[in-house]
Amino acid sequence: MSVQKEIKKITTHTLQKMKAGGEKISMLTAYDYSFAGIFDAAGMDVILVGDSASNVMAGHETTLPITLDQMIYHAASVIRAVKRSLVVVDLPFGTYQSNSEIALASAIRIMKETGAHAIKLEGGEEVLESIERIVKAGIPVMGHLGLTPQSIYQFGTYAVRATQNEEAQKLQNDVQLLQKAGCFAVVLEKIPAQLAKKVTESVNIPTIGIGAGPHCDGQVLVMHDMLGINTEFKPRFLRQYLNLYEQITQAVKQYVADVKSNDFPNESESY
Repeated sequence: MSVQKEIKKITTHTLQKMKAGGEKISMLTAYDYSFAGIFDAAGMDVILVGDSASNVMAGHETTLPITLDQMIYHAASVIRAVKRSLVVVDLPFGTYQSNSEIALASAIRIMKETGAHAIKLEGGEEVLESIERIVKAGIPVMGHLGLTPQSIYQFGTYAVRATQNEEAQKLQNDVQLLQKAGCFAVVLEKIPAQLAKKVTESVNIPTIGIGAGPHCDGQVLVMHDMLGINTEFKPRFLRQYLNLYEQITQAVKQYVADVKSNDFPNESESY
């Protein structure tokens, strides 16, 4: 029987049981009350309040500009709608890289002010001290390796990561460090599928892939990409399940036309 269907509330322990039982984990981003409620009711295992809000909600080119206060606003909105899903919130750029005390303070603010269930941060050995400090404070941490968007100016490209032996070996070392530090799961972004398979088999914690092939323990996508709201981002790994951009555009055009022609509101829509 599905672990996911047995559980009334998804926890980090649930994800561990799902990995052990070979049951895949579903994860999707959300940033507001309305969509979070829909995703939760539809059976989503994990909802990520991603710093991708910087792109899809605020229109920035990268994830770097979004602030901790803004992430807290989005996360609190999501939490109000969720009854069952595990809600994970990204620590935004600049809130954990400089030192572990700032990292812990940032994580505590998210947990206290939003009611979220866990935080996520990017990086391996470089941020290990921050991860350890946050975990010791009792806050669940999800790691993130491979393509780490907060480091995009260092990478200089959104190309697939860890294709060379040196970087692949570092990623494998980093995932072991994250597991030892107490991370309950790790996102693997845009790395070769066979490397993701090797990493997934090497750890006891769940791996969540995005552009990392089918062998991860779960998958995550950005809601605006998956639902076809964002029409400009079409990477190889994206499966678009709807074309909401087109459907919403047509609906709005029809509304405008109905208002202009005095067709809306009609008699049955008036008091």
